[in-house]
Amino acid sequence: MQPPPAYTAEALTTLFALGREVTSVLDLDELLQKIPTLIARLTEFQAFAVYLLDEAKAELTIAYSVGYPDAVASGLRVKVGQGLVGAAVAEGRPLLVNDVHADPRYVEAVPGSQAELVVPLRRKGRVIGALNLLSLTRGQFTPADEAVLRQFGAHVAVAIENARLFEKERAYTSTLETLADIAREFGAILNVDELLTRIANLTKRVIDYRTFGIMLLNEETGELEMKVAVRYSERVGMPRVKLGHGIVGHAALHKEAVLVPDVSKDSRYINIVDDARSELVIPLMIKDRCIGVFDLESPELNAFTTSHVQILTLLASQAAVAIENARLYGTILEEESRIEKELRFAQRVQTALLPTELPTPPKGVGIAARFDPALELGGDLYDFLAPDPSGLVVAVGAVSGKGVPAALYSAFVGELVRSRTFRRRFTPERFTPAGVLASMNTILHDRKLEEYYCTLCYATFDFERRTLAIANSGLPYPIRCSGGVAEQIVLPGVPLGSFAGSAYDELTFDLAPGDLFVFCTDGVFEAVDALGREFGAERLLKVVQQARSQPAQQVVDAIFAEVREFRGDTPQADDMTVVALEISA
Repeated sequence: MQPPPAYTAEALTTLFALGREVTSVLDLDELLQKIPTLIARLTEFQAFAVYLLDEAKAELTIAYSVGYPDAVASGLRVKVGQGLVGAAVAEGRPLLVNDVHADPRYVEAVPGSQAELVVPLRRKGRVIGALNLLSLTRGQFTPADEAVLRQFGAHVAVAIENARLFEKERAYTSTLETLADIAREFGAILNVDELLTRIANLTKRVIDYRTFGIMLLNEETGELEMKVAVRYSERVGMPRVKLGHGIVGHAALHKEAVLVPDVSKDSRYINIVDDARSELVIPLMIKDRCIGVFDLESPELNAFTTSHVQILTLLASQAAVAIENARLYGTILEEESRIEKELRFAQRVQTALLPTELPTPPKGVGIAARFDPALELGGDLYDFLAPDPSGLVVAVGAVSGKGVPAALYSAFVGELVRSRTFRRRFTPERFTPAGVLASMNTILHDRKLEEYYCTLCYATFDFERRTLAIANSGLPYPIRCSGGVAEQIVLPGVPLGSFAGSAYDELTFDLAPGDLFVFCTDGVFEAVDALGREFGAERLLKVVQQARSQPAQQVVDAIFAEVREFRGDTPQADDMTVVALEISA
C-alpha cells in the first residue's frame, strides 16, 4: 500500500525503521512497553493500550497501557464486537472516530477522551489483538494516521507472535530443566511414602493443580489404591478404584492418558470431588506395564491441555521408575542385609554427596577442599574422617562417567569409605590404607557393575606420631611439598571394582612443619584448552610450588584459578576435586 501524500519519504523511512526496531525485540513485556514509545514518533495521543485476544473466550484484555486508570487497565474485559475496540476486532479493520461521544459503540475507559483510533493486529489472516489510541482533542487523528498505524500494526503483530513463540520455547526449555531437576530428586529417594509425597510437591512446579492424586495398582486385588491425595495443598482421603472403572481405571487398563474437558459429559466419571469439572489422568508406565496413575481434577472446564499431557507424561515416566526402584529397594533390604548401610546412604543422596563442612583440624594443621562437577551431579568424592582423636583420614576419589549414575555410585563408594574407616577402631591392623582399598575393591567387584569403577586415594594422617600412611587405586598421583620442593607421590594401583583380589601398595612418610599435601582428581590433570592440550602434572606442580607457603584454602583456590585460566572458554569436560592439607607446626 502506498502512503498517503501527506507522508513524505522521510516518514516512510521512519516507519520501516520502527518496524525493524519493533520486530527485533523477543521479550514480550519489553516489546509491549516499547510500542507506545515508537508510535509517539508517528502521531500524537494521550492514552494508549495494546489489547490481546483470548480466542477461546472471544475476549480482549489490556496487555499494556499508558494513560489508562490502573483499575481499568487491570480489570477491563472487552468482548469481541463490544465497544470500538471490539468492533474493530470483529470487523477486522481499523476504526477512526474523531468524536467518540457521537458514536453509540463507544465505551469510556479513559475519562475525557474525545477521539479514538483502533487498529486490529492481524497475523496470517487472523486477528490477535488491537492497538488503541485515545486523544483528549476532538478531531486529533487523520486518515494518514490510520494508514501509517495500520502498516506499523502489521509489524507489531509479527513481533508479538515472534515474542510469544520465543516465550513459549523459553518456558518449554525451563520446564525441561525443571523436569531434569525433579528426576534427580526422584532417583535419590528410596522410601516409597517419602517419594510419593515428594512427587506431589514437585509436580506443583510444572503444573498448578487444584486436586492431585497418585494411585498405585495393587496387582493382587486389581485395584488402584490412593497413596497420596492433595487438595488445595492439603492431604485428603479417597477410595480405591477397580481396574477399568472410572476415568482413572480406564487410563490404567488401556495404558493411555485420558483428558476430559467436561466430566459431566463423560459416563466413566466417578463423582469423588464435588466441584470437579475437568480431569486429566496419566498412567505410570514401566516399559509396557502400568503401575498406577497421576490423577488431576479442576473446578474449571477445559483446565488441562495437550501440553499438560506431554509434560506430565514425561514426569510420570520418571516417577514410575523412581517408584519401582523404591519398591525394589525395600526388597533388597529384606534379601541382602549386608548392603543395608550403603542403600540407606543412597536414600539420602539428595541431601549431600560430599561433606557439608570441613572438620576442625588439630592445631598447626590446615585443610581445604573444593568440588566442581562438570554436570549437575558429579562422580567425584572426598571425605575427612576422624576414627581416633589424633588421626585424620583423607579420601579423594573419582567414579567413571558423570551425572546421576556416577553420583549414585560415588555415594555408595563414600559409604564404603566411612564404614571401613570406622571399623579400624576395633581392628586397626586390618584396616590400614591398603587394607581399606582391598576390602572396598572386593565389595565393589561383587556388585558386578562392570561399566563403573572408582579410583581412590586413601591417606591416614597420625598427628601424634607425625606420620602419613597412604595407598592409591588409580587416582592421579598426589603431590607432596616438603622442604620447599613439590613432587608427586608415585603410587600406582588398580581402580576399585575392576578385578577381584587386587592388592594395593602403601607408603609411609614422616610429617614436618611446612609440609603440604595436595590431592586432585583427573578432571584437574586432564582439563584441556582450546587447542586440546591438557593441563597436566607439570603445570599443577608449578602452581603448588608457587603457593606452598599459603594456607590450604588459598592453595586450592590457586589451582582452580589456574585451571580456569588455562581452559579459557573451553567447556569443562570432567568433574574437578582438589583437597589440600598443610602442616604449619
